[in-house]
Amino acid sequence: MSSSDILLDNAIEAAKKAVQFDQQGEPNISAYYYESASHLLHQVLSLIEDPNKSESLKEKAIQYKSRADELQNKVPLESKIIDEDTNTSRLKQCHFLLNQAIDEDEAGDKEDAIELYAKAIEYITKFPDLMQGDLKSLTLQALDRAEELKGIKKEITPPVSSPDTSPTKPIQQQFTTNIISQPRKVHNVSSTSDGSGYTDEEKFVLLHTSKINGRDYVPFMSIDLSERFQYSIPFSDKDGHLMLAPKQRRDFYKFVRPEELCEEPCIVYGSYPNYLSIKQTVISDCSFVASLAVSASYENRFGRKLVTAIIYPQTKDKRPLYNPFGKYMIKLHINGIPRKVIIDDSLPIDKYGRLLCSYSANKNEFWISLLEKAYMKVMGGYDFPGSNSNIDLHALTGWIPERASIKNNPEFNKDALFQKIESRLAKGDVLVTVATGELSDIEAQRSGLVPTHAYAVMDVQTVDGVRLFKLKNPWSHLRWRGNYSELDTRRWTHELQRRLNFDPSSAAQFDNGVFWIDYDSLLSFYDVFYMNWNPDLFGHTYCIHQSWNAGTGPVKDLYTISSNPQFSLDIPGDTVGAVWLLLTRHITDIDDFKDNKEYITLFVYKGGRKVYYPFDPPPFIDGVKINSPHYLCKIILKPGSSRKYTVVVSQYEKSNTIYYSLRAYATLPFTLAKIIDPYKYEQQITGEWAGLSAGGCPNHPMTYPNNPKFVIDIDSDSNILIELKGPKQYQMGVEVLIQQVKDETVTAPFRSTSSGSYRSGYVVLDLPVIPAGILRIIPSTFKPQQEGPFILNVKSSSKFKFFKA
Repeated sequence: MSSSDILLDNAIEAAKKAVQFDQQGEPNISAYYYESASHLLHQVLSLIEDPNKSESLKEKAIQYKSRADELQNKVPLESKIIDEDTNTSRLKQCHFLLNQAIDEDEAGDKEDAIELYAKAIEYITKFPDLMQGDLKSLTLQALDRAEELKGIKKEITPPVSSPDTSPTKPIQQQFTTNIISQPRKVHNVSSTSDGSGYTDEEKFVLLHTSKINGRDYVPFMSIDLSERFQYSIPFSDKDGHLMLAPKQRRDFYKFVRPEELCEEPCIVYGSYPNYLSIKQTVISDCSFVASLAVSASYENRFGRKLVTAIIYPQTKDKRPLYNPFGKYMIKLHINGIPRKVIIDDSLPIDKYGRLLCSYSANKNEFWISLLEKAYMKVMGGYDFPGSNSNIDLHALTGWIPERASIKNNPEFNKDALFQKIESRLAKGDVLVTVATGELSDIEAQRSGLVPTHAYAVMDVQTVDGVRLFKLKNPWSHLRWRGNYSELDTRRWTHELQRRLNFDPSSAAQFDNGVFWIDYDSLLSFYDVFYMNWNPDLFGHTYCIHQSWNAGTGPVKDLYTISSNPQFSLDIPGDTVGAVWLLLTRHITDIDDFKDNKEYITLFVYKGGRKVYYPFDPPPFIDGVKINSPHYLCKIILKPGSSRKYTVVVSQYEKSNTIYYSLRAYATLPFTLAKIIDPYKYEQQITGEWAGLSAGGCPNHPMTYPNNPKFVIDIDSDSNILIELKGPKQYQMGVEVLIQQVKDETVTAPFRSTSSGSYRSGYVVLDLPVIPAGILRIIPSTFKPQQEGPFILNVKSSSKFKFFKA
């Protein structure tokens, strides 16, 4: 696209907005856009040579300028006010552009610095009345510096930013560019992969699940100048405003920008965010707001940016910058990989100017509102069905999600869990939230707790044998009223107040939603702990992205898991360590997220070979199917532990194709690879046990020979797999006899063999390295006269003939 085309597109966009605001009775804003459209058209006229086109564009430019003047003359007093506000805003924009250029220059990136200097100078020179004082000095210095840099690089024509937020390439091309630019998912790990990139299947999976709720979210690249944050007119998200929640719609007045809410907006006020300033409003996202609170607490406590580092634009030390042009990019871990989410900074308010979204008590900072807006955009809008902090924190941080159910969990060990949370939270290894379950009205009133509500865990302490949790209600009001609350004057001794730096008398004067609660009370009123672990605890990680077709294998894997996705996990050596396996099911539609009927889990078996039956051999880890998008299981390695495992993905009542990521985290090297069947050829025959042919097993020698018989004629030495499927109410099995070996010098590995114990509905017989020859197959039920159809499926690594004898 040529420069004139880009400018013309900008002019058209500005004109559309001018007409829109003109019709809505907003003369000041409309005049601004008419002025911009006229200015852009004059730029187009300087680049084109077609006289016919020039004449029509000139006429339009004059019309737009005339209408702008007319609107400004209608409201002379208001025009002066808007001019002052506009000039303030433009000054901020000019300084923002210059700072971006200087940052790249200082970082040594000459090409990008030249481009940004050019953009800054081009933008600033549009407004000569601003060219005075510091800005004039900085602009002249920028011009000199740009010319100096151009001396070592050929001169370039400064490109013009387009207000059009749609990608310049089709989503497939943009996705491919981003995914190829991504580092391979291997990190410090010996893997079967050569680290060169994703497979075609993985690219397909990641592309398919890039479309979430009808919008595309491509992989996130390390931030570079390919993403622009400055525009010739204020940025507006091409996807429009987010759908509001019912409670928002009830009080909604309009959308506003941060600069309309305060004089000096910023993203984070101070060096680190303050978790006490976070306030949830009318959106049902308590788990998300609790996630923000524990993340902010972590940043303050350990001096490491976590969620504020995912907001762009930002400085070189990952500090988010306020963008006066109104565009932001948020990095979220969604559907297996980090993805970029583009938003503008328009936020909903009521008629009193109060934000109708989560916000900061510090009216100048907006990190909370912007992160919430980005997450709500992915989730389909502010009308959010609710989530849990495992899911939300993983999206924000990429930290490993784990849940520990408190109630109805025979494996729950309260002492071990407390010790783990207390020690690991103090080290910054984990982020923790807790959630209540259903509470009766009387229980809620008596306890001060909210039913089915998430709370942030801010601190955990043991004082004189008493185990205490410091929690925050995302509402920033309404607190626990029981043991160790600010109302409990008996238990708060002077020593305890000193140790925990807590004054219950002062706390009683102001309800900020923060309180202490003893561990036993917490276990009585809460249902689940959500923990998200720092992936940096593991020096080795590897991820595989796959799909599991709805038509592959049975709906329920109660009898066979032969068609389930399976992976081999190999850990060399004999040292102690751990491997954590995280299964993440990709979600592309909010309706699925709202009413998730897909239950997933992982089974882990020893051996590293393909497994055919769910309980033979017995699983080393028997996963519990849950309807969360994430399932975590842990393999703890001790001296003498097995070092080869088979990992099997399982789903309850599979009716839809699922797309998923399997990520392994380990403290020692490992390899993880998909188990691929070695069989190239496959043939299937349908048969029936009926009348005399329902002969039963070999325990019935008079009738067994009457069973149906089949022949396999093998061309060359092969690996053979035989599967028998039939009515689940019958126990069945299969016998194989080698009738002939084509090479007389070769000794047959057996005369006859069988599938072993008779099983319900499904049996399999795996025959490695069978010499070329003829095999006879006899399928049978355990008892005679058990009639019904069956399917005999044969797979082979070489060509074969398969027919009924």
